[in-house]
Amino acid sequence: GTAFAQARLITQFTFCLNVANSLLLFAVGGLAIMGWHESTLSLGAITIAVSLVLRIRSMSQWIMWEVAGLFENIGTIADGMNTIAQPVTVTDKPDAEALVVTKGEIAFDHARFHYGRKTKVLEDFSLTVKPGEKVGLVGRSGAGKSTLVNLLLRFYDLEGGRILIDGQDIAGVTQESLRRAIGMVTQDTSLLHRSVAENILYGRPEASREAMIVAAEQAEATEFIATLADPQGRTGYDAHVGERGVKLSGGQRQRIAIARVLLKDAPILILDEATSALDSEVEAAIQQSLYRLMAGKTVIAIAHRLSTIAAMDRLVVLDRGRIAEVGTHEALLRRDGLYAALWHRQSGGFLLDEAEQGEAAE
Repeated sequence: GTAFAQARLITQFTFCLNVANSLLLFAVGGLAIMGWHESTLSLGAITIAVSLVLRIRSMSQWIMWEVAGLFENIGTIADGMNTIAQPVTVTDKPDAEALVVTKGEIAFDHARFHYGRKTKVLEDFSLTVKPGEKVGLVGRSGAGKSTLVNLLLRFYDLEGGRILIDGQDIAGVTQESLRRAIGMVTQDTSLLHRSVAENILYGRPEASREAMIVAAEQAEATEFIATLADPQGRTGYDAHVGERGVKLSGGQRQRIAIARVLLKDAPILILDEATSALDSEVEAAIQQSLYRLMAGKTVIAIAHRLSTIAAMDRLVVLDRGRIAEVGTHEALLRRDGLYAALWHRQSGGFLLDEAEQGEAAE
C-alpha cells in the first residue's frame, strides 16, 4: 500500500543519510588526526571542523525529517482529495420531478444489478411491498439485502428493470425528494458532534423544539437525556454528544436515531440491523419504540436476529439475489425450507455464515 511504500522510502533515505554523515565524520576525523601529527592544523581548527560536521549532521537529519513530513502531508492531502472529489455517478435527470408519496407502495420490477462483477447480485428481481405493509428481508451475508436498500435509496442506478414508489420510477425523480420520503435506522448510528436537540432536528430542521421533544418522548429517550451534561456545563437537550456520539451508549444513540426518524415522519421506513449491536435487555426496550415508529408506514426491515422481524406481515427470504421463499414466520417454518433451516441453525439469535453452517451440520 501507499503507507508501506512511504515507510520504505523514508527508511532508505534515513539509512543513506546516516551512512553519508558517518563517512563525513570519519573523513574529517582522519584528516584532523593527520594534520595534528604533521602539525599543519591547530587544536582550535580541529575543534571547529568537528563541531561543524556534527552541526551539519544534526541539521541534515532535521531537514530530512521535515521533508519527509512535508511529502507525507502532501500524500495525505492527495488521498483525501481523491476521496472527496469522487465524481457523482448517480445524477438527477434534467427533467426530474419531485417524488409525491400518497400511499407508500414500493415495487421492484425485474430489477437487475451487480457491483462490476460477472455474477449478478440481483437478477430479474421483482417484489411489491403494499402500502403500510411491514416486510422483513432475510438471508445469509451477500444475499442482496443491503443492495436492495441501497438501490431503493438510489445510491446506485439499476442496470435493468425499475423501482417504483406509488407508480413513479425513482430514476426519474429528484434524489432529494426520494430520500426525504424515506426514514432509516441503521445498526451503526452516526451522530454529529453537536447537541442532542440538533441531532434529533437533523431529521426535520424546520421542526419546532416542542415537536422535537415529543419525538424524544415517543422514542423513550427523555429519561437519559435529562441526565446528560458535557464539560462546558450544557445539560439535557443542549448537551453535546461527542464525535459520532461517543459519550452515549449504543442504546442511547439508537433512541436518538429513532427520535430523529419519528420527527421526520417519512411514509417509508427502512430498518437495517437496527438492534443487532444491542444486548437483549436494551433491544427489548428499543423494540417498543420501533413498533411505535413503524405504525402507519411502509416498512422494509433487515435483521440477522430473526426474532426481531418474525412478527412482520411478510418475510422475504433471499438467496443469491433471488427470492427463495415468501410468507409469514409460521408459514415459512411449516414449509421447512431455507428460512426454517436458518431459524433452527441460529446461534444466540444470529444467522450463521456459510462456513459456520457447514460446521454445525457436521
